[in-house]
Amino acid sequence: MSQKLIKNQNYTLTIESLCGNGNGVGRYDGFVIFVPNSAAGDTLEVKIIKITKSYAVGKIEKIIVSSPHRQAGGCPYMAKCGGCSFQHITYEEECVIKKAMINDSLSRIGGINLSVSEFFGAKKQNINRYRNKAIYPVASDKSGKLISGFYAAMTHRIIEHSDCIIGPEIFSHIKDSVLYILTKLSVRAYDEEDKTGIIRSIYMRKNTFGKVLLTLIVNADTLGEKNESEICKYLCEKHPEISGILLNTNKKSGNSLLGDNWRTLWGDSYIYDVLCGKKFRIAPAAFYQVNHDQTEILYEKARELADIKPGDVVFDLYCGTGTIGIILSEKDVKLLGVEITPEAVIDACENAKMNGINAEFICLDAKEALNSRRLHERNPNIIIIDPPRKGCGSDAVREISSFGAEKIIYISCNPQTLARDLADFEKNDYHAEKAVGVDLFPRTGHVETVCLLSKLKSTQHIEVELDMDELDLTDAEKKATYDEIKAYVLEHTGLKVSSLYIAQVKQKCGIIGRENYNKPKSEDTKQPQCPPEKEKAIMEALKHFGMI
Repeated sequence: MSQKLIKNQNYTLTIESLCGNGNGVGRYDGFVIFVPNSAAGDTLEVKIIKITKSYAVGKIEKIIVSSPHRQAGGCPYMAKCGGCSFQHITYEEECVIKKAMINDSLSRIGGINLSVSEFFGAKKQNINRYRNKAIYPVASDKSGKLISGFYAAMTHRIIEHSDCIIGPEIFSHIKDSVLYILTKLSVRAYDEEDKTGIIRSIYMRKNTFGKVLLTLIVNADTLGEKNESEICKYLCEKHPEISGILLNTNKKSGNSLLGDNWRTLWGDSYIYDVLCGKKFRIAPAAFYQVNHDQTEILYEKARELADIKPGDVVFDLYCGTGTIGIILSEKDVKLLGVEITPEAVIDACENAKMNGINAEFICLDAKEALNSRRLHERNPNIIIIDPPRKGCGSDAVREISSFGAEKIIYISCNPQTLARDLADFEKNDYHAEKAVGVDLFPRTGHVETVCLLSKLKSTQHIEVELDMDELDLTDAEKKATYDEIKAYVLEHTGLKVSSLYIAQVKQKCGIIGRENYNKPKSEDTKQPQCPPEKEKAIMEALKHFGMI
């Protein structure tokens, strides 16, 4: 902890750089101080509000010299709302920061000698009003009036506001109308502490044609037939843009935004959109990128990097409603998608059919799918991955690499986990050749990256000694050697197993059809049989290596 800084004292500070969360970085006698809502080049009078062993946090009291990157205007709620990090600086500077965020992660976290070759910022007219999706939490103020807005950073305290400028204006108008009619019908807000009340959040999705799908997220199975009828009548008359009104029941405590039960109160149950010239049906629970125009740029760059050829087999992992795989593929490509959300899988099947794509979709968690027989029966030429913010992880990277695809297209919304995964892919013989940045989230601290990874090809000859019996292998058997299976069994169970026992279990599973290579020479000699506990351990190993 700094001995020179004193809490609640003011200090003069020059901001050196800006983090992705919008915090400026300054130093006092070499000690790091983070200052929210500052800009690189600012000279500030800062009040210290927090001191730890490694850093301090300051609050701007006065701007002494304004940064050339600072701009007036922006969102009036930015200082309180946790949504946007960069409303106070120019968009040009924001793009510089985001490109640097990607490059810094690649070199510092991944240890990769690769930098962004292209960065696509949004056009001036699309810096604001670009979001096609929003969820507004609802609460009651001290007077009991329903209010809505967004949560303050790292809290569940709602910052009430009339309009979010990165969302379409129609969202704000519909939100206000929902609050009005629910208040009129005496529908109470959900209280997180005592688990009482009904309305939790207002959820909207909008397509490029201006239609809005509205969902009321509630702590109940119904609002009552009469109330539901009156809500639909009022909202549809006031807002002809609404194409459907749904009720989502979420009685779970905690941070879960959506429940599992959906019911259509009026109109459409889905919203339809066109992306990169292809039509998509999107269920309200399904993943779909929030910025239409920038997503088209992202997917076009992915298509360019993938360079899919006729007859290619393509895996689309974490596929959502199938958008990426369908956009990158044509009719003569065999597409296999994996997605954990059932509603999204149903949509993906319908979307492939609408666009004439030869596709199959599996409803499984990516980890399960990577070990499934249905995937290991295929030999993909290209694998597309677009994981959540936490990335793939080393186990999934190893499994993905084991398919031996020529190329992997990795789309990421988190440069840090992307860099970590790219380092793991390098260990598994996949080299990151190109990275392109696309800003899908202007004014916020998030950025998207698409990377091309290519399988390393061996250029050296290595002399090895082989047991000729080991050359007689089926495709399944090639996935792991006898020594690898022995090592796995020993590590996980403490049991030592022989090649004979492994061969017996393989033969039982249909992996090898030939006679056991350790068959006794004398017909009278009894061959030892694998004990049940060792058979079970070997079976687990075969499952681990994707052989059964």
